[in-house]
Amino acid sequence: MRMRPTLSWTPVEGLPPGTTDLEPIIEALGAGGLLVLSGAGISTESGIPDYRGEGGSLSRHTPMTYQDFTGSAHARRRYWARSHLGWRTFGRAHPNAGHRAVAAFGRHGLLAGVITQNVDGLHQAAGSEGVVELHGSLAQVVCLSCRALSPRQELARRLEEANAGFEPVAAGINPDGDADLTDEQVGDFRVVPCTICGGILKPDVVFFGETVPPRRVEHCRALVREATSLLVLGSSLTVMSGLRFVREAAQAGKPVLIVNRDPTRGDRHALTRVELPLGAALTTVAARLSIPVEG
Repeated sequence: MRMRPTLSWTPVEGLPPGTTDLEPIIEALGAGGLLVLSGAGISTESGIPDYRGEGGSLSRHTPMTYQDFTGSAHARRRYWARSHLGWRTFGRAHPNAGHRAVAAFGRHGLLAGVITQNVDGLHQAAGSEGVVELHGSLAQVVCLSCRALSPRQELARRLEEANAGFEPVAAGINPDGDADLTDEQVGDFRVVPCTICGGILKPDVVFFGETVPPRRVEHCRALVREATSLLVLGSSLTVMSGLRFVREAAQAGKPVLIVNRDPTRGDRHALTRVELPLGAALTTVAARLSIPVEG
């Protein structure tokens, strides 16, 4: 599946407005077998901005595309300088109440699984198990030549050594770990190659315009087939990689529930869209179900 580089969409007119009623979500969770699909909005309370919400990063930042990254040494230098700085911020982020609530639902056997569009690893840090990272993880790096995987911490150490004194101040951090830096701040930042073959290193994440691994997509489809309902948390569903699972669930007659402060591209398929902050909403749901949320 190739991620479409869709950065915006036009909301459908005539759909019901968002609500603050959490009862449908409480009922779906209480029935068990619910599948979670999360997006960048669930991590905003951890200090990582989303793409399209209020103050979202797309207002000032265009995400790196696979074609730009592979086709331009200059683009790779700019990306790695910005991502190297952004990685420090990601490393300091901690799971918030929303992540912890999802982990609690899983521990109590209410979930069929968790699919996340995020690359920050915060679901796992909160204790969720078996999380499917649809778009990969910033914690790993892959060589585009020999396909060897290596830890991001190792690359961070090598980049520190190759760029002593690199301490620019970023204007902001984006959900893909890319910090906002000017070309002047990037300067002559040095990119390091694969230690095995000398090839080009890339974060093990799916860039816009890149293909999500088919086996991972099929795994997600199987989770949708096995689930009794689908709960979308903090995603605008703008890109097809996540929207298609919403469509498949709806086509199979399974309830789709969304918690997102703004309209989403999947609202027409949803039973309800709750317009509440995620942390507070999920903590309330957990309390109504008498499920303790750790932390």
